[in-house]
Amino acid sequence: MANKPSTAIRVGLWALPLYGALTAWSSIDPQPDSSTDPEGWARFVSTNSYLVSHLVGSTGGTILAILGTMALGGYLAGGRSARLGVAAMVIAVAGHAVLLIPAAISTFATPAIGRAYLAGFTDVMQITFSGTVDATLMLGVLLALVGNVLLGVAMWRSGLLPVWVGAVWAISALVFYVLGVVLGQVTTGASLPTQIAGALLIVVSGAWTAWVAQHPRPDPSPSTGGPADRNRPVPNARTDAAP
Repeated sequence: MANKPSTAIRVGLWALPLYGALTAWSSIDPQPDSSTDPEGWARFVSTNSYLVSHLVGSTGGTILAILGTMALGGYLAGGRSARLGVAAMVIAVAGHAVLLIPAAISTFATPAIGRAYLAGFTDVMQITFSGTVDATLMLGVLLALVGNVLLGVAMWRSGLLPVWVGAVWAISALVFYVLGVVLGQVTTGASLPTQIAGALLIVVSGAWTAWVAQHPRPDPSPSTGGPADRNRPVPNARTDAAP
């Protein structure tokens, strides 16, 4: 019999592709640059679609990422890279948890600023958040990036998954966080198409991981020519024959 993961782990792993799908959806429509088009930005962040996409896609997706990553760490604990997998899981979960703070600010504070601007209080655009918010965002990105790259390495080495699944997971972290979040922050201030690409890679790798966990490979057994067959003594025709 194969060592099948627990039901909680097998169910929890499906949170990974769902997290990727929600994140990709929430990144499809980038917001205008508030410094060059403040009115367009204010109208964009004041819509119900902005609130829903951030509440469900960004915040909800991050919560699913935490649950799915915990399940992934539990799954990898049964493979050849258990220590690395669990350590990477802790780092990645910490990163996602920290990222919930700027996600909540963007979801609830930004629409209020946009509505105030459209109501004629244009000076509201001079409001700036504390540098602590930016530091929190960068800390969360760093932890999530390092944790997920290490998770990709652990998936590669685990012996539980095809090696390409771990490679795709590590690449998705680099594409999403470095070429997406960080590059977007220093250029347009909005999400870039690379975030969508990275999120779709998460869907592919996460879905394959969840599928493999539902169908573990059987252990070698005597009936399939496993080690028990190879270690069984072969009868000797001369010594075992009846007199």
